[in-house]
Amino acid sequence: MCEGEVGMPTRLPGTDVVVVGLGAVGGVAALPLAQAGVSVVGLEAGSRLTRKDFAPDELRNNMRAWPFTVQKTQREIPTTRPNRSAQATQDAVHPMMNGVGGTSLHYWAQSWRLNPWDFQVVSETTRRYGASRLPEGSTVEDWPFGYEELEPYYDRVEHEIGVSGQAGNVGGEIDGRGNRFEGPRTRGYPMEPLRWTGFIDRMADSAESLGWDPFPGPAAVNTRTFQDRSACMYHGFCNRGGCHVDAKNSTAVTTIPRAEETGNLTVVPHAHVITVDVDRAGRVTGVTYLQGGEEYFQPARFVLLASYTYENVRLLLRSTSRAYPIGLSNNHAQVGRHYLSHHQGASVSALFPFDLKAWYGLPAQGVAVDNWADDNFDHQHLDFIGGGNLWVYSDRRPIGAASMNTFGRAPNWGSSWKKFIVENADRSNTAYIQKTTLPYESNYLDLDPVATDPLGHPVIRITAEYKENELAIAKFMQDKMERWYRAAGAVEVICGGLGRTMGVSTHAYGGTRMGDNPETNVVDRFGVSHEVPNLGVVGGSVMGTSGARNPTLTAQALAWRTAEHVVENWSSLAE
Repeated sequence: MCEGEVGMPTRLPGTDVVVVGLGAVGGVAALPLAQAGVSVVGLEAGSRLTRKDFAPDELRNNMRAWPFTVQKTQREIPTTRPNRSAQATQDAVHPMMNGVGGTSLHYWAQSWRLNPWDFQVVSETTRRYGASRLPEGSTVEDWPFGYEELEPYYDRVEHEIGVSGQAGNVGGEIDGRGNRFEGPRTRGYPMEPLRWTGFIDRMADSAESLGWDPFPGPAAVNTRTFQDRSACMYHGFCNRGGCHVDAKNSTAVTTIPRAEETGNLTVVPHAHVITVDVDRAGRVTGVTYLQGGEEYFQPARFVLLASYTYENVRLLLRSTSRAYPIGLSNNHAQVGRHYLSHHQGASVSALFPFDLKAWYGLPAQGVAVDNWADDNFDHQHLDFIGGGNLWVYSDRRPIGAASMNTFGRAPNWGSSWKKFIVENADRSNTAYIQKTTLPYESNYLDLDPVATDPLGHPVIRITAEYKENELAIAKFMQDKMERWYRAAGAVEVICGGLGRTMGVSTHAYGGTRMGDNPETNVVDRFGVSHEVPNLGVVGGSVMGTSGARNPTLTAQALAWRTAEHVVENWSSLAE
């Protein structure tokens, strides 16, 4: 137990490494550790789900009617407020879940690499436009290493879990069928990209007519039999749920089973970790968790936090002791700082005068345009840095279609609404635009002073809002998306509000940022705590920039890199 706490948890046999959270990143980190002969106990708050839990049912999957055993997050929903002067409120639903495989069970499976610029925002912006172009109040730093150092781990994870896609830059050779803006890669994807619908083909043709460079997005989804798992059936009911044929390559069906096969990984489900424990010298000794109403202490020589961003931060802040009075690894008061989440709002919806034939498919099946992402275009006369990734996908289910925008052509009720839906249910599309988001001094995570979970522990409080740089990007990208839709034949286009407050997000970054300077970062370049030599942290919480694309693959590549570092430096880290 942490110093000052009382109680006698059951002490379990020790292990080399305890991984807290067996989701998208913990499930990856477990494999290189286990393959190296390190004994690993993986603690997961949720249960182990199987194919039968993922029936192709829109209500069950898309509305996330998950079994009670994976609903821990729903009882720990963070509170949110835009700034310090506002009252924090609590949303009704948490977008994440627990379970062996975690986020990789219910995610869209988009598996993007960051581009080289994302690792060097400060230096590259300064070089091209001058330091004055960095937004006021931003705490953004260059990553402690560049894209080229992470590239081998991107490659390893893509082939270990199975990612489909079209490479655009293998060894410096540009292939126009893929993303011409991506950093150089060692080799192509292990599988060809997901097939396109006629509508996606139309959007790709329209992008080319505008002089843009469309390409298929990468996805952790099988397009053919891969590692004895089925190819995708394109029924699309997995867009918020799991796959009933294991074609979506979650860690639950890829890295975790292979780690267990080594005999070195023990998976412990329904394990609710409440503290990370330390000795008087400030070294981690293990973790305390609840299971079935009983309290257990799992000793370990090294602890690897692999929970979601909010839970990584919450565990550290709650794990106080004489050595760490304001939270574990927080003597420089950096835990919870540099928080950001993707600006995924500012939607754009279009109505077409013809059927799109989009009644099958999944969100990872689509066409992307990166011409306006990162620093791929000249910002000299613009009032922002960064950009966005334009993404159009073909995914429509009956319940979702019934809630479509009527574009002012019908009310949202009655017979005229029903007539409009019948005629237009297959004629609309809403773009998914992810935009560069930067950390700021005024955006942070801490423990809510009032709201608690059922155990009486404070939930995370998010104090954050999108700043002028992000709002300018949003408006710029909406204009580009409207132009694209109209080029494809749209007769109506509606742009949603730009949004301001950062709510609870599936793309949450920061809070335990990685960097060489311990005064501004929680962990070093390998994800090991600056203050606690046998504590590591993996996941989006270590990332200092978001880029304009999904974080999962980057977080997984970082997790593999951290695990490899722990193995190679075991004697100095764990002894």
